[in-house]
Amino acid sequence: MPLTDTQIRNVKPKEKSYKLFDAGGLYLELTPKGGKWWRLKYRFGGKEKRLSLGVYPDVPLKDARERRDEARKLLANEIDPSENRKAKKAATVERSGNSFEVVAREWYAKYSPSWSVNHGDRIIHRLERDIFPWVGGKPIADITAQQLLEVIRRIEQRGALETAHRALGNCSQVFRYAVVTGRAERDPPGDLRGALPQVKCR
Repeated sequence: MPLTDTQIRNVKPKEKSYKLFDAGGLYLELTPKGGKWWRLKYRFGGKEKRLSLGVYPDVPLKDARERRDEARKLLANEIDPSENRKAKKAATVERSGNSFEVVAREWYAKYSPSWSVNHGDRIIHRLERDIFPWVGGKPIADITAQQLLEVIRRIEQRGALETAHRALGNCSQVFRYAVVTGRAERDPPGDLRGALPQVKCR
């Protein structure tokens, strides 16, 4: 018999962990301390495996069944849901480690020793004030020219057109560094040539 919400809410812990089965390999594991863990039992490559699907009530019965169905779709395509999850997690970690700010600071650390102190200070201050708050946390490979233009426009709109040009140039240097080090495919600032008005000569 499939589980019901009422049954799950009212079930009590016992001295030892035990399981309540739903359908399609989904079951609820109850711990002696009252924890209720959703798990999926499945076979892949001839081996029996288990996948954690979350904790009740954070993951209600309906959501647990949806997660089970998603996992079974992967199995139908000969993909191990457990390995798929590990791969996604690894990709997320890698992407967060390759955020614009991480790559920009790496670029700055590599090249700033050859700059004057004042020049280096101006660049990192510009990035920290005008760029990092808006795109610093984004994976550098995911940042589009349009997203970057919105950030640069903020600088332009406060009347700092020359700073906007310099910030765009610095971003381009960071992106080119990301391309060379294998963290990005291209340099979006290159698509923004002509997007800003020219600085008038004094």
